Amino acid sequence: MASRSLPSMPGLAPVLGVAASLSGKAWRWRGGNMELGDGVHGLDHSILDQLLLTRGVAEDDLARHAQPTLRAFLPDPSTFRDMDAAAERLAAAVMTGERVTIYGDYDVDGATSAALLIELLRQLGLEAGYYIPDRLLEGYGPSGEALVRLAEAGSQLIVTVDCGAMAHEALGMARDAGVDVIVVDHHKCAPDLPPAAAFVNPNRLDESDLGAAHGHLAAVGVAFLLGVALVRTLRGRGWFAGGRAEPDLMGLLDLVALGTVADVAALHGLNRAFVAQGLKVLARRGRIGMAALMDASRLARAPQCSDLGFALGPRINAGGRIGESTLGVRLLTTADPEEARAIAAQLSQLNEERRAIEAEVQEAAEAQLAGQHNMAVQVLSGHGWHPGVIGIVAGRIKEKTGKPAVVIALDEAQGKGSGRSISGVDLGAAIIAAREAGLLVAGGGHAMAAGLTIDPARLADFAGFLDERLARDVERARAGAAMLLDLALAPGGLTPDLVETLEAAGPYGVGWPAPRVAVGSVRIVKADIVGKDHVRIVASGNDGKSFKAIAFRAAETEMGQTLLHRHQGRRFHLAGRARIDDWGSRPAAELQLEDAAFAD
Repeated sequence: MASRSLPSMPGLAPVLGVAASLSGKAWRWRGGNMELGDGVHGLDHSILDQLLLTRGVAEDDLARHAQPTLRAFLPDPSTFRDMDAAAERLAAAVMTGERVTIYGDYDVDGATSAALLIELLRQLGLEAGYYIPDRLLEGYGPSGEALVRLAEAGSQLIVTVDCGAMAHEALGMARDAGVDVIVVDHHKCAPDLPPAAAFVNPNRLDESDLGAAHGHLAAVGVAFLLGVALVRTLRGRGWFAGGRAEPDLMGLLDLVALGTVADVAALHGLNRAFVAQGLKVLARRGRIGMAALMDASRLARAPQCSDLGFALGPRINAGGRIGESTLGVRLLTTADPEEARAIAAQLSQLNEERRAIEAEVQEAAEAQLAGQHNMAVQVLSGHGWHPGVIGIVAGRIKEKTGKPAVVIALDEAQGKGSGRSISGVDLGAAIIAAREAGLLVAGGGHAMAAGLTIDPARLADFAGFLDERLARDVERARAGAAMLLDLALAPGGLTPDLVETLEAAGPYGVGWPAPRVAVGSVRIVKADIVGKDHVRIVASGNDGKSFKAIAFRAAETEMGQTLLHRHQGRRFHLAGRARIDDWGSRPAAELQLEDAAFAD
């Protein structure tokens, strides 16, 4: 194995000589060259160190990142602007028994943030209410009318979670109604902040350098930090001196992990510690609603990071997308097992309905792509598209085209849009700029995802604005696109032990990519389609070892068609993520296939 500090340079030879794969990418090393060849020697800490180094960890900081704990990564909450003010105001509400309402967004991050604060306050003896707006009727963010109604109904303090960063008018109405509002958010902010008793957001433009360094947190992570600050404040005021039990903050990490992964937050630093520790809490199945959700997802083993994004998160989201927006918070806060089972079953049914609706909208959106092949950003719109699935479809279009995508559902009066971006292109900032330029009724977000409201008459102007603003960034990002690999090995090296070693550097997600391995050369022994459009193959190498691989949603791609119909007599290199296939009598390693290239 080559030196672990060897950098990946564009001038170096492509991995396995692949300069242009079936997806048109060159294969490059992510960092140091790790060619294991036919053996599995070196399955030790040297591989773990290499994986950490190539994900930006300094050599003298390897031990901390190898075992990410909260003790090692949690900052002092007072680092963040307004955090102490928020904790003081919330502590006063706890100590005097004020009526508090948590106003959350309708997605997973909003639901988990709201559930976290409700559970924390419940442990402190205060039963908080909650309000989750209807996606279709009220849209994203705090409604001034709703805030005023909550004030009139007796709420003395409202805490907005995962929303509020740009709610100037709504929070102004709340102020005029005489109710205090604490904003707990992570979305991009304008220079002028909405009026609030406290505004906690690591992405506010006047945040300290230490606070801004945590701008990758999901709202649920910010809410957890507020919880830490609240408990510390109450402790300082002697609230626990009379025998009151302190709340179990660590027990809330299952919510933090789910919200962080489902919101596609970057999994480095503190977020990685949140998820690593949260998965341990999830495995204990102590939260009644979470256990019911895992049962409804047919998840009998301990959850993995991918389960949060592909099994649990989509079910919570389905309530806000096409069902009842409060279902997620109700599930995550209930103490009634029967209620939990009923809600989890309802969310699973809604998730199936969501998939069918999504497929229809995606087909209609993809039909528009041919007319936009020269645009840097795909802006797709249609009447009758369900607003609850446009974010998912935007993500699918982004993956298909390799460009940022904005998908807009139109009705008679306006369009509701959702966008997803590619690495290196800040879509959220562009959406805010479009709003400030008068092209949008409302809009905001972060680098990788954004939402908007638009007058249909401005669609062409908006698309042109994005194209002009982001064309250079998109071109630069796409030009640098390559299949980045961590290991290259023969089929005999693809073993459960290797998978276990690779997983030790997890959890993986955005900003902390899962290791990719290249395996080859191989011949395709069998290739067929499973499910609707997944390609499954059996490959065999010169060492006589064979393995299975599956490429999801690949049947109609060039790679999928080549593997299915043109593999006779040809040898291939395969690239993807190694994982455990536990369907047989004993676990085996397989490849989740992402790319392939001819080997001869």
